Amino acid sequence: MRNLRFRSAATAATTALVAALALTACGQTDTAGADTKPDAKTVSTSTPTEDTPKDDSTSKPGEATDKPQDSSGQNAETASTSSSKSNSSAKSKARTTCTGGNTKVTVTNVTRPINHLLVTATNTGKGTCDAYYAPLLGFDDAQAVTQINEDSKPQAVVTLAPGESAYASIALGGDGSPDIEAYKLSVHFAGRANQGSVGSPANLTLPKGTMISDTTSVSYWQSAMADALTW
Repeated sequence: MRNLRFRSAATAATTALVAALALTACGQTDTAGADTKPDAKTVSTSTPTEDTPKDDSTSKPGEATDKPQDSSGQNAETASTSSSKSNSSAKSKARTTCTGGNTKVTVTNVTRPINHLLVTATNTGKGTCDAYYAPLLGFDDAQAVTQINEDSKPQAVVTLAPGESAYASIALGGDGSPDIEAYKLSVHFAGRANQGSVGSPANLTLPKGTMISDTTSVSYWQSAMADALTW
């Protein structure tokens, strides 16, 4: 009977010891496993280096900006400035007809050829003007314009940039000798359609002693003084 109780007690002690050893071994295994696995929470919240916000000055071409763009991808503000410059450039290149309002007109004596005067029209405007055909001249109270020498017609219209001049010569005697005194000269400008004068005329005082004739004529506008004095 005593031997049975001793064995039971020994068996219980052995069982308890085995259980304790099993628990200890299990705890050590779990701890070792935990040391070899990464912390899942730390990995999921890390921020990649390439996602770090960059300064605007390092933006690459083609990246979106806060400024509006037109359909071509050009910045709207730049496109507007370019458009304004283009409009200004177009206005500066716009051509008009030369008149007494945008030119300074003079009439002077010349020594060669004899019995000739030189009419000069200088562009005083800010844009280009065209001197069409020939100046339409009126001496004193003449009812008709002075005849035009058709042989002097140039190959192209004379175009004047600001500051440039057109020239026309007046052959006082024409086919004869000048014998009519003249004091005043009005210079009108022809339009592109050559249907009379356009704009304001230039009213000039002729050089003292000017004499004209019934056959006095004027040349077409020329771009060079020498060409005008040929006629």
